Amino acid sequence: MADKVDEATQNMIKNLEEKYGKSLDEWVKIVNASGTEKVRERINFLKAGHGLTYGYANLIALTAKDRAGQAASGGEKDLVADQYAGDKAALRPIYDMVIAAVNGFGSDVEVSPKRTYVSLRRNKQFAIVQPSTKTRVDVGFNLKGIEPQGNLEAAGSFNSMCTHRMRLESNADVTDEFISWLKAAYDAA
Repeated sequence: MADKVDEATQNMIKNLEEKYGKSLDEWVKIVNASGTEKVRERINFLKAGHGLTYGYANLIALTAKDRAGQAASGGEKDLVADQYAGDKAALRPIYDMVIAAVNGFGSDVEVSPKRTYVSLRRNKQFAIVQPSTKTRVDVGFNLKGIEPQGNLEAAGSFNSMCTHRMRLESNADVTDEFISWLKAAYDAA
């Protein structure tokens, strides 16, 4: 499943210029210059002002936020880049796969970087993605009423905002099981 998500994202990036006349980098510059800061605002700007479909607008908005941090002006630090710098740089592909999977869930997903983790929100936070060590990304879920099972463990002291977590040490850990738990948390939010 993870390979399919990554492949679909790469196909969207490849097809973006053909369908809408500009590369991903060009669209990121446009959305950064728009004065919008929130992902939803950026998506609406791209859909209404440029006729993009939700999927492409979401891809551009999240890429812009990921690259430039939370501010379109570029004045703030890129929080995600900071999280995956130095000895945690090898973990960045895991984060990218998780975000690619979340992008397919719906138009109401908000990816909100914080200083040490990234909050995934819908109506409320449903998960967080955090590079906990130099060899592991932890994904915390809000799954009330679900017993820990398999790779889904109780959150314990990991994060008080989450009920469960899964530990990801490589791209291979972004499995169908992982994505199904992430989707369940999204659906419950």
